[in-house]
Amino acid sequence: MNAKKILVTGGAGYIGAHTVVELIQSGYSPVILDNFSQSDNTLLRGIERIVNTAPVFYKGDCTDTDFLKDVFRKEKSIQGVMHFAAFKSVGESVEKPLDYYRNNVGSLVSLIQVMEECDVHDLIYSSSCTVYGQPDLIPVDETALFKKAESPYGTTKQVCEHILEDLYIARHKLRMVSLRYFNPIGAHPSGNIGEIPLGTPNNLVPLLRRRQPESGINWWFLEMIIRHQMVRAYVITSMWWIYQRHMSGHWNI
Repeated sequence: MNAKKILVTGGAGYIGAHTVVELIQSGYSPVILDNFSQSDNTLLRGIERIVNTAPVFYKGDCTDTDFLKDVFRKEKSIQGVMHFAAFKSVGESVEKPLDYYRNNVGSLVSLIQVMEECDVHDLIYSSSCTVYGQPDLIPVDETALFKKAESPYGTTKQVCEHILEDLYIARHKLRMVSLRYFNPIGAHPSGNIGEIPLGTPNNLVPLLRRRQPESGINWWFLEMIIRHQMVRAYVITSMWWIYQRHMSGHWNI
């Protein structure tokens, strides 16, 4: 039996690269799509060192429907999509809100349009804890209602989740899981891939590593400990949820 072919947008980025490795090692066949606006080919080379083969990769933008159609046509048997491609800086989104709406919301709309045309109905969406705004209770669970987002970035994630919910109600063919993560951190135990942000880091641990180089804390080791099986757990569980339960949902990570 051929391995299920999964399109991974933003697959050259931090979470996307770890996901690609776990997909390959779990018997899936990932196809990476990335425009390198938030990354470069460093993690692609790291993936190749880990799995001993170069991953299938297309350079292009998820807002470009013609490009997306070409990828689906060339790969033919894509059975699901994991959508990580997005701008993610809270501060930058305040300065450039239109860029964030155009990219984050526009890419999801374009992607789903092409998925429908190509008869692909399974989607894992990379969301964020920012959808909760300032929650009433801490810790937050998945039953918490959305409050007003505190940045344009957070608003784009709320809008995208509303789009997915509306589509699920209107078209029951769509099966999706939204992953709402907080401060994802970690690195592959091999050290070949980890978080290597372009420019100023936005996530917690890379920022701490850059600002406290003399702290004496082995941040790299700490990241690997905390990561452990996190990526494997949410990738494989999400795929099981869609392919075995045939359902949609949303989880905090």
